[in-house]
Amino acid sequence: MSPELFVLIVHHVGDPAEVEKHVPGHIAYLEKHHAAGVFVLSGQTRPEEYGGVILARGVTRAELDAVICEDPFVRSGVSEYTVFTMGARRAHPDILAVVRGEVR
Repeated sequence: MSPELFVLIVHHVGDPAEVEKHVPGHIAYLEKHHAAGVFVLSGQTRPEEYGGVILARGVTRAELDAVICEDPFVRSGVSEYTVFTMGARRAHPDILAVVRGEVR
């Protein structure tokens, strides 16, 4: 069985000025979950107004939903998430090691 990887797409739905107010809290949120090893990659889309993408691993979908609810963007209603689950079948061995939790 291939390791599961979650692809989180962050969509900004609020006014850009309102989104901007929550950026520091969102960055702290990202740093917390990167440090915990749940988020393995995150970044802003181009163009920026669309939002961002996060790759997550090592949690159940229910646990991930709880993590998403912590995001200041979500709590303030300025962003929404779409989540896809994928099995990581083919990838560079270093990436697979991260997805499997062998490397943090």
